[in-house]
Amino acid sequence: MAIHAVIFDLGGVIVRTEDWHPRNALAERMGMERGELAGLVFGDDGDYRAQLGEITAEEQWAYVGEKLGLAAEDLPQVQQDFFGGDRLDKELVGFIRELKHTHYTALLSNALDNLRWYLEEEWEIIDAFHHIVISAEVGLMKPNPEVYRMTLERIGVEAEEAVFIDDMMANVRGARDVGMHSIQFKSREQTCAELEVLLQK
Repeated sequence: MAIHAVIFDLGGVIVRTEDWHPRNALAERMGMERGELAGLVFGDDGDYRAQLGEITAEEQWAYVGEKLGLAAEDLPQVQQDFFGGDRLDKELVGFIRELKHTHYTALLSNALDNLRWYLEEEWEIIDAFHHIVISAEVGLMKPNPEVYRMTLERIGVEAEEAVFIDDMMANVRGARDVGMHSIQFKSREQTCAELEVLLQK
């Protein structure tokens, strides 16, 4: 069966941390290792609840600030420093925009409730996708099979007609388990090459 839809993850795929200096410097100022700092931001119960939409991004960062012993007025700078090395892959976005002329394109991201603002205002890439599914908006996270099925239903394609791309193997396996083709993102070049092979079948 031909491929009609390509579904992309965001973090680690379209937006990636390319420069670790800002985060390293922040961790040093906080008196901790970079991994420890990342664990506070991404790996605790607050982040999990925020990705499910149970608390807002603002509430999540207030929670992080509290754990770091920071004043509320310091949080915007801390966020800026933490994400200061993240880069939008403009070439990949260009590829997705071209793909949109011939296939359905979608974004499926485990993310907080402020992601749509970033897509529209900060990165200006919301136009690259026919459909956008954000975990905080739907209350489901990858690799829950239901979030893949919801995305397929919104696009209007069968699982075997879609390709899912993510940097995390657990999410790639989740897509395969519901019958989708899937690619683990390692680089733009590798991913685009593997995708082209699937699209030509």
